Amino acid sequence: MAKKELITCIVPCFNEEEVIPIFYKEITKVSSKMKMVDFEYLFIDDGSSDKTLKILRDYAQKDKRVRYISFSKNYGKEAGMYAGLNNAKGDYVAIMDVDLQDPPSLLKDMYKYIVEDGYDVAAIYSSSHEDYPIIRKGLTKLWYKINYKLSGNQEKPGTRDYRLMKRKVVESIISMREFNRYTRGLYSYVGYNVKWISIPTPDRVCGTTKYPIKVLVKYSLEAITSTSSKPLTISAHIGLLFCLISFIFMIAIIIKTLIFGDPVSGWPSLACIITFLSGLQLFFFGILGLYISKIYTEVKSRPLYFINETEKDIINKEED
Repeated sequence: MAKKELITCIVPCFNEEEVIPIFYKEITKVSSKMKMVDFEYLFIDDGSSDKTLKILRDYAQKDKRVRYISFSKNYGKEAGMYAGLNNAKGDYVAIMDVDLQDPPSLLKDMYKYIVEDGYDVAAIYSSSHEDYPIIRKGLTKLWYKINYKLSGNQEKPGTRDYRLMKRKVVESIISMREFNRYTRGLYSYVGYNVKWISIPTPDRVCGTTKYPIKVLVKYSLEAITSTSSKPLTISAHIGLLFCLISFIFMIAIIIKTLIFGDPVSGWPSLACIITFLSGLQLFFFGILGLYISKIYTEVKSRPLYFINETEKDIINKEED
C-alpha cells in the first residue's frame, strides 16, 4: 500500500487559550474527511503568557499528529511562520490562523486545486471588509494601492496568510533567510502558479484581534521597506525637484533685485517655507534611518527566534 502524502498545518498562536480547543475540533473534523492524506498540526506558541502552552502539551500527549514549538519570548507572527515552514514535514504545507478566520473547511478545495488542477499554491483573500470600521476600511484599500505602486507585490486586496503550498514553494520561501521578513512579499517574489480563492471575512470565534491599527501601521512600514527601495528613490527625486525650484527662485530674486530693488519683506512666508522644508528633510532622514536600521539588523545575523520547548521534550521526559 502506497504511503499517503502529508499535509502540515502551521498554526501561529499568541495567548489563544480560548480558541485552540475550538480550532482543534474543527481541524480534526476536516482531516477525518480528507482520508486521501495524512495530517500533522504544527502549533507555534509565540511566547504566550496564558495557558496556550499547557493546552498544546496536553494535545501533543493525546494526539501524535499534534506538534508544537514554543518560543522563549514573543518574536512576532513573521518569526512564527518562518519557524513553522522550517520545521514542517509535509508534502504540502498550510499556514492558517487559529481564530477560525481562516476556515479549515476550505482545505479540501485548496488541496483539490493543487492536486487535480495543477496549481502550486492555493491562497485565500477576503473579498470584502464589511465588518471593518470606515477608517480602517479606507486605510486598508489605500495600503494595498501604495504597496503595489512601491513594491510591485502582486497581492490581491484582502490577501490573508492562509494558503496551501507544495513542498517546492516552501523550500523557496525558507531559502530566503533575511531577518526583516514580510512573508506575503516573499510569496510574490518567488512566484509560482497561484489559485486565488475569494471569501468574505469571517468573524473571530472568540478572543480579540492582535492587530490594532497601531500595529498594522507599523507592519505596513515594515512591509514596504522590506520589499522595496522606491521610498529612497522618491525622496531623491523630490530633493532634486526642490533644488530646481530653489534655483529658479534664486534667479528670479536676482533679476527682481537688479531691476526693481529689493525691499525687506516676506518674513512670514519665508518662515513657513523653512519650516516646511525642514520637516520634509526630517521625514526623508527618517526613511533613510529605517533602511539603515534594517541593514544593521541584517548584518548582525541574529536568529529570528529561540525555541524554549517542543513536543519532543515531553516524549523525552516520558521515556526517562
